[in-house]
Amino acid sequence: MAAAAAAAAGPVFWRRLLGLLPGRPGLAALLGRLSDRLGRNRDRRRRRSPWLLLAPLLSPAAPQVPSPPCCLCPEGVHRFQWIRNLVPEFGVSSSHVRVLSSPGEFFELMKGQIKVAKKRVVMASLYLGVGPLEQELVDCLESTLEKSLQAQFPSDLKVSILLDFTRGSRGRKNSRTMLLPLLQRFPEQVRVSLFHTPNLRGLLRLLIPERFNETIGLQHIKVYLFDNNVILSGANLSDSYFTNRQDRYVFLQDCAEIADFFTELVDAVGDVSLQLQGDNTVQMVDGMVHPYKGDRAAYCKAANKRVMDVIHSARTRQQMLHAQTFHSDSLLTQEEAAAAGDRRPAPDTWIYPLIQMKPFEIQIDEIVTETLLTEAEQGARVYLTTGYFNLTQAYMDLVLGTWVKYQILLASPEVNGFFGAKGVAGAIPAAYVHIERQFYSEVCSLGQQERVQLQEYWRRGWTFHAKGQFTGTWRPRLPS
Repeated sequence: MAAAAAAAAGPVFWRRLLGLLPGRPGLAALLGRLSDRLGRNRDRRRRRSPWLLLAPLLSPAAPQVPSPPCCLCPEGVHRFQWIRNLVPEFGVSSSHVRVLSSPGEFFELMKGQIKVAKKRVVMASLYLGVGPLEQELVDCLESTLEKSLQAQFPSDLKVSILLDFTRGSRGRKNSRTMLLPLLQRFPEQVRVSLFHTPNLRGLLRLLIPERFNETIGLQHIKVYLFDNNVILSGANLSDSYFTNRQDRYVFLQDCAEIADFFTELVDAVGDVSLQLQGDNTVQMVDGMVHPYKGDRAAYCKAANKRVMDVIHSARTRQQMLHAQTFHSDSLLTQEEAAAAGDRRPAPDTWIYPLIQMKPFEIQIDEIVTETLLTEAEQGARVYLTTGYFNLTQAYMDLVLGTWVKYQILLASPEVNGFFGAKGVAGAIPAAYVHIERQFYSEVCSLGQQERVQLQEYWRRGWTFHAKGQFTGTWRPRLPS
C-alpha cells in the first residue's frame, strides 16, 4: 500500500513494475523514490551539480509502514510514523509538553523536581561539575534521600546516575568525588555508572593523557527524569549550563511510558558500564564483559543486545497500547472517556527517542536523520542548530543536493565553548569557522544562498550549545 502510494505520481512504466513486486516492499519503495526524483529533476537549475543529485538516492530508504493507515487513530495523519518501526512511538498531549527557555529555568526546575521525587531520580549526562551549583544539586539529592528514610512510610526512592568515565574522572576533584558521599551514605538507594568506551584500550589508553582521551569516545545521553516527569536536553550537569550556556530543554510532564523507557535505557547502559564504589574504585556488574580489559567484540555484542532489548521491548509495549487505545472494539469517544472518569488528554504529539551508539552498531539516529533530510519535500523548510558546525560529507551532500530550504543556526566564534581556551583547544572555534566558510563557499558556487541560510548566535557573556533538527512544510493552516 505504501509502495503503491509512493509510485502513484510516477510514470506508467514504474507503476507497472511496482505491481510485479508485491513481496519486495524495500525494492518497490526504492523504485517509487527514483520515480519521484526523476519527476523533480525537470525543475533543476543549470548550475546544480549532477553528482549532488545522487546523494539522496544513496541514503537508506525510510522503513515502510507495514499496514495501511486506519481511520480510528492518528496513524496516517503525519508522515513520521514510519519511525516507529525502529524505535518506540509515544503519543502525548501537547498540554504535557513545556519548552524551557533558559539555563536558570532548567536548573531551578531540576532542583524542584528532585525535592518532590518519591519513586525515582534518573540522571544521564556527560559529567557532573565540581562548583557550588553542582554541589547544590547533590545536596538536593541528599536531602530527598534523607527524607525518604525518615518518612513514616519509607519510600522506595532510587537514584541512578550515568556519566562518562573519562570525563567524570578528570582531575583530582571530579564527578566521582562529588557523588561519593551519596554512595557512602545511601548505598542501597544510589547507583553511579561510568560508561567507558571500548575503543580506548591497551597501549592507547596508557599513552593518551586526560582530556585528549575523551576524543576517542564518550557517553553523551542527556536525560533527567523524576518519577514520571522527564527533561530531554543537550545540557550537562555543570555550572555554565545552569547560568549562561544556552541549550535546549523539553519538559514532559506526567509521561509514565516515556519515563519508564528512559529509566530502562539508562539502566541498560549502566549495566554495561563501570560501577562506582564507595571507596572510589570501580567494578563491572557480575557476568558482564569488561569494556577495555575484556574482548572488544564480545563486549560490544553484549552491549548491543542489552540496549536493543530495551528498544524492542518498549516498541512492543507501545504497539500493544496503540492497538488497545485506537483499535479496541470498546473504543470510547473523548466525551465517553471523560464521563467515565478518564481525564487524560488525547495524544496530539508524537515522540520518537532516537538512539546512536556506533561502537555497538546502533545507528538509529543517523538513519532517521539522513532519511528525514532525504525525504523532505520541495516547499518544506528544515531548521538545524548546532554549537559545533561540522556536518559529515553525507549530510553536506544531502543539504546541497535537494531543493528544501535550510535555516542553520550556529555558534559564533565568540560564543563557542572553546573560545579563549589555552593550547590546542583555543584553535577549535577558528577551525569550525573555516569549515563553515568552506561549506558556504560551496553554497554560493551553486547559487543556493537563498535556499541555504546560515546564521550565528551571539550574546555577550554567553556560550551556545543547542543542537537539534526540525522539519516542517509551509502550508496554509486549515480552519478547525
